Amino acid sequence: MSLTWPWALCALLAFPLLLAYRWWSRRRRRKVAVRLPSVALVRAAVPGPASWRRRVPLALLAAGLVVATTAAARPQASVVVPDNTATILLAMDVSGSMCSTDVDPNRLTAAQKAAKAFIADHSGGAKIGLVTFSGTAGLLVPPTTDKDKLNQAIDGLRTSRGTAIGLAILASIDAIAQINPDVPPTGAEVPDNGGTGGATPAGGDYEPDTIVVLTDGRNTDGVDPITAAEQAAARRLRVYTIGFGTDQPSPMVCSRDQISGDTFRIPGGNFGFGGRGRFQDMDEETLTKVADLTGAKYFKADNAKSLTDVLRDLPSQITLQKQRTELSFYFTLVAALLVLAAVGLAQWWSRPPVRQPPVTTDQPTKTSSRAGTSSP
Repeated sequence: MSLTWPWALCALLAFPLLLAYRWWSRRRRRKVAVRLPSVALVRAAVPGPASWRRRVPLALLAAGLVVATTAAARPQASVVVPDNTATILLAMDVSGSMCSTDVDPNRLTAAQKAAKAFIADHSGGAKIGLVTFSGTAGLLVPPTTDKDKLNQAIDGLRTSRGTAIGLAILASIDAIAQINPDVPPTGAEVPDNGGTGGATPAGGDYEPDTIVVLTDGRNTDGVDPITAAEQAAARRLRVYTIGFGTDQPSPMVCSRDQISGDTFRIPGGNFGFGGRGRFQDMDEETLTKVADLTGAKYFKADNAKSLTDVLRDLPSQITLQKQRTELSFYFTLVAALLVLAAVGLAQWWSRPPVRQPPVTTDQPTKTSSRAGTSSP
């Protein structure tokens, strides 16, 4: 918590000065002696309040003045709030290994369904953009709130050779730079990042825009992912990484609509993926380092359900930003309650005691006849 006007706290000196004046005035008060027949009778007739009852209102009043003075200093706190201006760049791997059938029916189909569920569940004001990468990377859909456009692009994904994770991160940075003037594009000079050397920003202050990389393999083409992550960190951009798939050997089968480039037909009318340089093992070490370097997290999804769950939970993390909020209202409210409590208790405990009227009893008068009285 910080104070906008810290010099206002000087008003707290008034309270000890008042206490000192009260103590000095009481010492100067003249004591008048009055002769009384019995001091015990006076004490019984006028009982004084207990010592703790005299101190409680004073303590509450002191606390109220302290809180009120703090409110005058305009305290501020950094709180986490939803950011509707955020942009999410979803970078999806469309390399040939996405045809692997270790996830039913194959990795690409499961990733398409999870991405569409992520878009459908996103109800905030943040825009979503789509980057695809195989041997190269490119912006398929600029950041938008048009869910139909995003879904159509996801339905039309085609696999190709290679995996360029680093290029996907750089393409995502350039897409964010087009809509956020505070983010320099790749190749441009980056302002000093608080002496962090391109790593996590000092104080953890990030841009509201975020990159999410979904891949099932390791980098085979283009820029090294660590180098690209350093570029993102220097621009205060977080890069969340998701490793999708298992390490179990499995056939790679895609439908005709999911294949592009060199293919060969396999039995059943589907298409397999051939060629050199094919990696089905996941480079979790690099993905974790990319996320850590940018202040984000790495997630592992080994089936369709876990991938859907990861993507659905991401907006709750990546669309929250720290914002400084003034707390003067809350301090003023607490101060008012403390002062009212002090005044109320002082009035209640100092009220005069209610005197009960004396209890009287009416006794019947006894009558007796004199002796010797004759009856008529």
